Amino acid sequence: MILLSDPRIAAVPLRDNGEALVDLREVPELRVDPRLADEAGAFAHLREDAVRRLLAAQRALPDGLRLLIVEGYRPLGLQKTYFDGYRDELRVRFPSWDPERLHVEASKYVSPPEVAPHSTGGTVDLTLCTFEGAELDMGTLVNDSPVASGDACFTAAVVPGAARANRDLLGAVLGAAGFVNYPTEWWHWSFGDRYWALSTRAATTRYGPVDL
Repeated sequence: MILLSDPRIAAVPLRDNGEALVDLREVPELRVDPRLADEAGAFAHLREDAVRRLLAAQRALPDGLRLLIVEGYRPLGLQKTYFDGYRDELRVRFPSWDPERLHVEASKYVSPPEVAPHSTGGTVDLTLCTFEGAELDMGTLVNDSPVASGDACFTAAVVPGAARANRDLLGAVLGAAGFVNYPTEWWHWSFGDRYWALSTRAATTRYGPVDL
């Protein structure tokens, strides 16, 4: 399992193709959940090609199901706040962990800011729902932490049969559309960022950090 704290991620050369950020709330085919809404609406933005690929993934779903978008773009400052906060939470809970382990363990749940996938606009947190908006059983909630879930949030974790089938379905349609999963978070899928580049052996990223 390659974590975002792995030096190989930071070593991937950054390149940005200049694609615009698209407001997913203006894409009628996609359903955007407001649980992480911010005043600027940053959470509901993704790069153009990432949006096209999401639409392709959704078209591959069985009748009656659709993607439920929870969070896309995340400003770099907010990413740093999230990472520092979770690392500090772990420091209190596990006082014997040294700074290096804290950094690694925190990266299982929140990306270090220097390689933050969400800040490129190519990464999305999402789940499956019915056309009416009822979320499917995925074994844990979106954004459950490894500590809180006992690692059940890991994509390959042992979860009840219906949840396993739903995770596999989500992975099949997103993988076919070109997204790459972060294996500690079943809901987190990347396109164009450093994690995607390393996973697909691309020479550079397609997206770098961007301002809304």
